Amino acid sequence: MFRSIPVYQRVVDAVVAGLFLLFTLAALGMPVWIAGSTPSSYLPSILAMIVGVGVTVALAGALALRRWAPGLALAIAWGASIVQMIAGLPPLPANIATFGILYTAAAYGTQFAFWAGFGSAIVGAVTIAVYLVVPSMITTMGLSPSHDLTPEVIGGISIFAAAVFALVLSWTVGALVRTGVRARENREAQQRAEAQTSAEQERTRIARDMHDVVAHSLAVVIAQADGARYAADPASSNQALQQISSTARSALSDVRLLLTQLRHSQTDGPQPTLADLEQLYAQVRGAGVDLRVDIDPAPHGEPPAAVQLAVYRILQEALTNALRHGGAPVEVALAWHADRVELTVTNPLVDSRRSAATSPSEAQHGANESRGHGLIGMRERAQLVGGTCGAGVAGDVFLVRATLPIGEAA
Repeated sequence: MFRSIPVYQRVVDAVVAGLFLLFTLAALGMPVWIAGSTPSSYLPSILAMIVGVGVTVALAGALALRRWAPGLALAIAWGASIVQMIAGLPPLPANIATFGILYTAAAYGTQFAFWAGFGSAIVGAVTIAVYLVVPSMITTMGLSPSHDLTPEVIGGISIFAAAVFALVLSWTVGALVRTGVRARENREAQQRAEAQTSAEQERTRIARDMHDVVAHSLAVVIAQADGARYAADPASSNQALQQISSTARSALSDVRLLLTQLRHSQTDGPQPTLADLEQLYAQVRGAGVDLRVDIDPAPHGEPPAAVQLAVYRILQEALTNALRHGGAPVEVALAWHADRVELTVTNPLVDSRRSAATSPSEAQHGANESRGHGLIGMRERAQLVGGTCGAGVAGDVFLVRATLPIGEAA
């Protein structure tokens, strides 16, 4: 029955309902101040005034609950209106709350409240016309049985038409808002599903690459451990090397099992290394792009295979984005420090990319993932080896920056 809405909305609705109550109570008291009584078909003036105040308070309460509990607000409004008609009271200023209640029932209510609001608009219009016209017709016929009731009938039809228009219009506006909210929620759900699918596909590709890297590394460890075990003479060394071999074999089996579970299908693929970067650069230059590469300092020895793979894939995606969306020249900077490698790729912005780009900090923290699947892939490549990667606007250029740890820093 109660919806989950922010606290500030409840506070706003309560304040609005409080102001509405003050205004309608003041308007309700004006006939008393002017004529000295509250008109009612059946009740004394004081009792009619008490009932009028109660109906006004109830409708103000329903107005406060309209977004938190649309169905309950609609029920309270009906109860207050029935009491009002039983007391024979004329239309009250607080009755205008009905329009807001019908709107929220259609916009935010459950399926039952939605259709209950539509039925309330039709039935309410009929009730208003009958309540306002029939007593007048009965009184007229009692005074003059031969009186022509055509004016009263026409008046009743006019009241019904005006009431049904106003009430159904309020409900219809709410229904349109409901449709817009549902469409936005469906669109957001679709975008989330697409982002999750893209991330899953990228994890599959990463799992394939990491499977080959880890499998190769552990196979080398096993071979070296086996060779050392056969060549070593001391018994303690032999036992330690045998343990290394056993552990590495077990780890290799476990890694293969886990990575097979991570991806749904396994396909073989080549494992790029730093030696393949020159071919990548040649492909970019062959496409007519002015590519400038700066490596300072150079790698110290042979970097880990996982880091080489991450550097290659991040550069591949960054250069691909530059080919698709950026301008020239494209500048690549690689700095191989003892504990980390820093990678930056910059290219001038074009207008279409400037409007869609994000700041580096937003991209690094996962903002606007739906704007490009490439950013997701680069981030996951970096995170997989313990590093970070961000992409976005930096002045007049689009910047991709990654920092990947090496050795013990990883």
